[in-house]
Amino acid sequence: MFITSRRARAALVVLGVGTFSYVTIEVLPIGLLTVIAADLGRSRSDVGLLVTGYAAVVVLTSIPLARLTLRLPRRLVLGTTLGLMAVGAAITALAPTYEVLLVARLLTALSHALFWSIIFPIATGLFPPAVRGRVVAKISIGSALAPVIGIPLGTWLGEQFGWRIPFALMAVLGTATCLSIAILLPRVNAQESASGRGSAPDARRYAVLVAATAIGVAGFLTFNTYVAPFLLDVSGFASGALGPVLLASGLGGLTGTLLVGRILDQHPWAAIALPLALISAALLGLYTLGHWQVPAVLLVATVGMAFSALAVAVLSRTMQVAPGNTDLASAGISTAFNIGIAGGAFIGGGLLDSTGVRSVALVGGLLAVVALVIMTADQPVLARRGMVMGECEHDRPGRQVREEAA
Repeated sequence: MFITSRRARAALVVLGVGTFSYVTIEVLPIGLLTVIAADLGRSRSDVGLLVTGYAAVVVLTSIPLARLTLRLPRRLVLGTTLGLMAVGAAITALAPTYEVLLVARLLTALSHALFWSIIFPIATGLFPPAVRGRVVAKISIGSALAPVIGIPLGTWLGEQFGWRIPFALMAVLGTATCLSIAILLPRVNAQESASGRGSAPDARRYAVLVAATAIGVAGFLTFNTYVAPFLLDVSGFASGALGPVLLASGLGGLTGTLLVGRILDQHPWAAIALPLALISAALLGLYTLGHWQVPAVLLVATVGMAFSALAVAVLSRTMQVAPGNTDLASAGISTAFNIGIAGGAFIGGGLLDSTGVRSVALVGGLLAVVALVIMTADQPVLARRGMVMGECEHDRPGRQVREEAA
């Protein structure tokens, strides 16, 4: 069920604001860890559990929540989800104790789990199937902007005016997003949506995608979780230089999101394989060249660019190869992402304590190679089915449909 072009594009902008909000809220406690710990009289490890617990809730509840809400109207489900995010952020801002703060974070995590399961099927359902990849890329601009604008700005506000202020602002933004969705989104059930099923459903390709995603994300997070100590100890940067270097990584991520949108609909398989190859090469390059500062900055920015492109490409591919309902398929991919995040952080932590920080780049790069091999090994099977570079006949729409619809 398509709506008018102007209304659909306005809804797309609002959905992008939603992705920006969720990524900012999820990661913000990391930047404000010491401030929150001091204010509530808790240890840094206690505050760190706010992030770990958040990820655990997302992993455990994404698929069950997607199943539970499958038959409900999409506008109701998405509006309720955004409303819960706003409530969670408000409770976070007002939390008098650590225990209340933990409950607020877990409530936000529940809404997070459902949001990432339904957001892309809902968004792509507003437009013709020919431009699904481009729609996914446009929404993902919001999540790419979070590390560049939302998290640095929120961290600065928290340090200057108290950690509660950025969460209060996110509660206001979440409320505005919820109300906007209630106005712009049509009342459609998941079964009625044009994007309720994959455009080229294939259980095997979906299973390959899930495995490659989990391993590839684990490779990236093995390094990226400990990028700061790597830059300090291996590259020899001063602590004051970390901000600009990490900003370069964030800008690289935004660039990757913008660039990958140009090839998603025409070359969906290549849009995943190329970022994995870049992540592999950049991380292995950091292992060998990371002690030189200029190459280190360039390679960190390349890793950020490639990972953002990979995330967008995986989400877009899910809309194509989902073997059943796309909400459930998206929930499965979200679970794979969070398993990769937790696994990468765990592997990197073990390496940090045993072999040193330089090894996180080597092991991360090797894991990315494994993910690339998984994707590449499946390509001959696709070719025998007429799927050259991941394309099929209904993945190659006419240029006019693409240009007019998105």
